[in-house]
Amino acid sequence: MSLYIVSIGGTGAKCVESIIHLAAAGLFGNEKIQILFIDPDESNGNLTRTRETLTTYQACRRAVVESGAAAASWMQPSIEALEVWSPFSGSINKSLGAYFNYESYAFNSPGLGHLFDVLYTPGEREAELDVGFRGRPAIGSAIMSQVKLDNTSQEPWRSLLQRIELDLGVGGGTPRIFICGSIFGGTGASGFPTIGRLLKNKLERSGMSSVKIGGLLMLPYFQFSVPADQDPGAIYARPEQFLLNTEAALRYYQAQPIFDSIYLLGDQEPASVPQFSVGKNTQKNDPHFIELYAALAARHFISQQELQPVVLLSRQSDQRVTWDDIPDKAVVKPSLANAVRFAYLWAANLSPELKDGKGNIKNFQKAAPWFTRFFKPQVLFNRSALPDLNDELQQDILQCIDSWALSFLRWVSLIHGTGGTSRSIQLFRHSFLLNGNGEVPKVTENFPKLVLGADNLEQSKDVTPQAIKEKLMSVSPDPAPGVAGLATALYSLCKP
Repeated sequence: MSLYIVSIGGTGAKCVESIIHLAAAGLFGNEKIQILFIDPDESNGNLTRTRETLTTYQACRRAVVESGAAAASWMQPSIEALEVWSPFSGSINKSLGAYFNYESYAFNSPGLGHLFDVLYTPGEREAELDVGFRGRPAIGSAIMSQVKLDNTSQEPWRSLLQRIELDLGVGGGTPRIFICGSIFGGTGASGFPTIGRLLKNKLERSGMSSVKIGGLLMLPYFQFSVPADQDPGAIYARPEQFLLNTEAALRYYQAQPIFDSIYLLGDQEPASVPQFSVGKNTQKNDPHFIELYAALAARHFISQQELQPVVLLSRQSDQRVTWDDIPDKAVVKPSLANAVRFAYLWAANLSPELKDGKGNIKNFQKAAPWFTRFFKPQVLFNRSALPDLNDELQQDILQCIDSWALSFLRWVSLIHGTGGTSRSIQLFRHSFLLNGNGEVPKVTENFPKLVLGADNLEQSKDVTPQAIKEKLMSVSPDPAPGVAGLATALYSLCKP
């Protein structure tokens, strides 16, 4: 059963970022995930970071899979993305008036021109929308409604519907579509119901009504201060209107039976975003712990046989989030702990050792007996079929895994450091993961203490990095050779 994710706007992209990280940790099984990003602001910083995260994941997974190093839970699902869809793709003039040819209406059909004047202010008509819909759902809804799903040549919608149809023909489960975005801004608030309704109608007309559609609406969970010199008459998202926009949108959704299951997530103490941005590459907010819950909502949606119209979740304290507040803790905690422990041990210890040792392999293999189980030893008359650590391919794989480990640890660290609130996120000791330069410190004494709420585990001598590396000599069955085989073997040994 494939999962199709439709990400709308910058908040939708941030939710997808968390989904990718949870998929790497084995929390989405091995079902294929396909993503369609929707954003009129194609240079949005949040979207750009998520696409970079996906590229890092794909490169790492490809290196592991092509090396024949099957991982028990790490990097299981194939994740692909269709091209980013913007309603302004190929357009020079990206304003509401230009999109609907307002000047022509005003001249040739005065009645329609006057109606346009009633619905939209001159500022709303003329504002350039290549930075998004500027917190105005009324603008976005008009433009999003022009999607023509019956036009079989319009991409990427054509490819999306074809893939869903193929999945239905193959059998083995019904595909599910998960749409995510914010309710309080412009792009998400306008695109979420419009795209949901268009997809539902198209699937029903095409005989694919069995496809289930889930929705994730992100309620206000961050805020920002507008600079004093910002033109008060300009068109941009205004944080003081977030709650009003949310209330109006929820009243609308109440009367729209579009989704088979819908999730609402927010925070009564919104985090403060340090930088005001109208859009484009400066709109790049740090990951937030609510986006972890967003990814868990997507996981819940695809894992439930019988979808529930209402799902309730609560936490024990307003001031902190612990493992006891995480849905399906019995599965989620060990999976995330496994990924964090591996990424940390790899970045802090194994990768630096491999890089230091490649210049003097003879001495390295003496200090690290496990080396010759994965790499060609440096001895006379060597006939080993194992790869040479210095081979270009092995160095490329090493770089891919390094990039993923750093990306993952940064995300984990940042969801703990959610700014602007007094709330404490108590899942991992995130201060151990990165130093002040945003790098993984090359020390390992903190390794047994990474996971909070694991007191018995922390006291065990078996969880030291040295003890784990010694087990590489006896890991069974025989691991795949090379860097990828070493990484997957190490991953399995980092299970808490």
